[in-house]
Amino acid sequence: MSYDYAPPPRFEDQATPPKRTGRHPVNIGHLVMGLAFLVFVGVWALVETGTVVVRSIEDLRWLLPLPWIVGGSVGLLAALFRKS
Repeated sequence: MSYDYAPPPRFEDQATPPKRTGRHPVNIGHLVMGLAFLVFVGVWALVETGTVVVRSIEDLRWLLPLPWIVGGSVGLLAALFRKS
């Protein structure tokens, strides 16, 4: 009696996949949100230490967009350098 197929390869006979080395690509979304969080903490620290005096909510109108501006510009730079 003959068989028309080869038996499946054994686990021991399979070649091991090459080990991945090196750096992994940076997730730009995580980078932007992490930087925005750090800048928010920095703004909070400036207000709490009294470095920036906030008498009313109107005084914060120039501080609150800073995290988004910093995070967005770093994200754009990371995307620009990632393509090249």
